[in-house]
Amino acid sequence: MKKKIFICCAAIVLFFVGTSFKNDFFEISKQIEIFTTLFKELNMNYVDDTNPGELMDTAIKSMLSDLDPYTNYLNEQDVENYRINQSGEYSGIGAMVKSAENKLIIVEPYKGYPADKADLKPGDEIVKIDDIEIKNFEDNASDLLKGAQNSSIQITYKRQGKTFSTTLEREGIEIDAVPYYGKINDKTGYIVLERFNEKAAKQTKEALEDLKSQGVEKLVLDLRNNPGGLLREAINICNLFVDKGEVIVTTKSKVKKFNQTYKTRNQPLDTKIPLVILVNGRSASASEIVSGALQDLDRAVVVGGRSFGKGLVQRPLKLSYGTQLKVTISRYYTPSGRCIQALDYWHRDASGNAVRTSEKDFNAFQTRNGRTVYDGGGIMPDVEITSAKKSTFTNALIDDYIIFDYVNNYYYSHELASAADFDYSDGDYNKFKKYVSESNFTYETETERELKQLLTKDKLDDLGNEVKSSYQNLLNTIDESKVTSLDTYKPEIKEVIEKEIIKHYFYREGLYTYNLTHDEALIMATKLLTDTSKYKGILQ
Repeated sequence: MKKKIFICCAAIVLFFVGTSFKNDFFEISKQIEIFTTLFKELNMNYVDDTNPGELMDTAIKSMLSDLDPYTNYLNEQDVENYRINQSGEYSGIGAMVKSAENKLIIVEPYKGYPADKADLKPGDEIVKIDDIEIKNFEDNASDLLKGAQNSSIQITYKRQGKTFSTTLEREGIEIDAVPYYGKINDKTGYIVLERFNEKAAKQTKEALEDLKSQGVEKLVLDLRNNPGGLLREAINICNLFVDKGEVIVTTKSKVKKFNQTYKTRNQPLDTKIPLVILVNGRSASASEIVSGALQDLDRAVVVGGRSFGKGLVQRPLKLSYGTQLKVTISRYYTPSGRCIQALDYWHRDASGNAVRTSEKDFNAFQTRNGRTVYDGGGIMPDVEITSAKKSTFTNALIDDYIIFDYVNNYYYSHELASAADFDYSDGDYNKFKKYVSESNFTYETETERELKQLLTKDKLDDLGNEVKSSYQNLLNTIDESKVTSLDTYKPEIKEVIEKEIIKHYFYREGLYTYNLTHDEALIMATKLLTDTSKYKGILQ
């Protein structure tokens, strides 16, 4: 009788599951057929000639735009760029560039590579590559800089209003995951982990082994501004500091095969060395797996600012003709069980923006030693440093390249023999304020954005002239307050400018050396490692 009941129940379950699957399959087939018919009729009958490739590219990207920003369609060139990011190797001129508004700007030449050897500098605008004018090139012009190793490339560029030309020979470029490591003092080591490519765990291990051979007994691991990368590299880096068999991260998905528990698989390098991890608002994904797991396991003290909050995992899926779909397949959870995803892309506001999880909705979890940690908003540091959290105003100055452009001008009007001689005065900062006021920098505050969403033109017209006048006065007051933002956020803006200047003169390597004695978070981490009782007290 029990068997009959069980078989009956199983049959009912299978019926509903099968029906659901058939309905989904039918709906998918139906929509594909509608789209295929529409696409064919449009291209055959539209009044002007169409470009099927561009139409399809737009259609795919528009469809994916309603999902999260990490689910992307990759064409053949995108696939190659994705491969380069993961492997850390390509052939080119060795420079970070930005491509926007039909311009190609050198952001950072890598020391010792072709761009640096040819004396290209940050801020140089490449106007021509071989016979191709950048302003007339519709695709991503930065792809023109890549090519076969040892092949020649002629570049015409503008600098400070003058035009120059140079010929470079492409080389194999290696993008280090660990661009710098060294000693802060006799007993404290410092490792900068900039990305989680295929070299991340190997280079971190080699750096730690070298530092230990030099007598280092404490360590600072810097994950600030690290956007993440390969999941396995994050697990292997955790494995350097915790025993074999520890759960580092769990992934959960609607697809059963993507539900995985990832444990450390190797013998650790050092499970006792006191460890501080630095994070900030631009530390994301794999950076949060490392900092979150080692925080949950009470293996490290996290110092800095709240991390970005990306708790989603992507996987590239192969499509036809060498293209791929990079799709979000699961959410990940740290050892304590928390998902630190901060933005909800599936429930958006009236303007279509992802909603950020409110602190009142955070859930509490326990670390191995019973400390309370929270989900929903990135990794919250054990020791928070106010300066590590940049204001939206400062971030706008960075993202719009206002500080970058200002420093380019500074570079050509100031001599600087060494970082030790550097002094950025209040007088210099006043010149920066003037530069910003004369630039076309525009900045919309969150208050402005919310006001404009709340009171559209139609709603204002309904409320009458008095309300419209008050509304405009309020916007004018907000505009006036923006001017004072340069004074309000002076310390953090000044710090960003100083570091950008050091990088312009002495490359990234010089910046890391400068940070050893000037970076607030790094100085705080060093002090914490010196105070053994305070360090242990935080973890207990």
